[in-house]
Amino acid sequence: MSASIALMPMHQAPPDLASWTALFCNAEIPVLAETAEALELLRENEDATDANSLGEMIATDPLMTLKVLAYAANHRSSRLMTDAETVTAALVLMGITPFFREFGEQPTVEAKLAAQPYALDGLQRVLRRADRAARYALAFAVHRLDPDAAVIHSAALLHDFAEMLLWINAPELAQQIRQRQQADRHLRSTAVQREVLHIELADLEQALMQAWRLPELLRHITDDKRGNDPQVQCVKLAIRLARHTADGWDDEAVPDDLCEIASLLNLSAEATLKLLHEFD
Repeated sequence: MSASIALMPMHQAPPDLASWTALFCNAEIPVLAETAEALELLRENEDATDANSLGEMIATDPLMTLKVLAYAANHRSSRLMTDAETVTAALVLMGITPFFREFGEQPTVEAKLAAQPYALDGLQRVLRRADRAARYALAFAVHRLDPDAAVIHSAALLHDFAEMLLWINAPELAQQIRQRQQADRHLRSTAVQREVLHIELADLEQALMQAWRLPELLRHITDDKRGNDPQVQCVKLAIRLARHTADGWDDEAVPDDLCEIASLLNLSAEATLKLLHEFD
């Protein structure tokens, strides 16, 4: 991710995936105001800040997580054999002082969308869903004793980042998609995305992750098309459940979600539901 630019709000969709990717590739990514404030407080006491505490704070914000991982990937030493697959790993490699030097005062989504409260509301819905999905995915991974549990948590947190960027940079288009889906609960997300945006957001996400050279494991786990991989299933099912239960647990799709999650975890339906409520 090179020098970022602030995009003007978009009213019309670019024609294809390449155009969308080029547009978002260097677009400025604002972060949550609480993240920006926390970073300034930590900056004042840099000597007492360590990678773990800083990483835990950043990892609650998908947008800041994305910025740090993209920066780390693009400034990775050729001597390193592995990618930084979590924020904490990226901070360890980067160092605290260089991090604060490279990441100055952050622009915020609250400031950017101040004149468009509907866009801020739409973005916050996606952020809340991402947070719940990340907790579910981590619970699934821990239950399965997956050694990549931390990466699975990051993957779930970032899974819908293209939708977040859409609410930030093209809120009118994001709102169109949301309204069409509210009018027809059976309308498939991919179908309405292709109609309004000329692309699927999942494809934009993978294209941006590749352009930003994000870690291969992270790209792999967020790719829903690799559906038979248990790590992909952890994230996919977590995202699906978080989406279907965003307004309560009475969505007609929830029983199917629970059945698939129970199968993934090799648990009964009752034990699965108990586990989920513990992490909700």
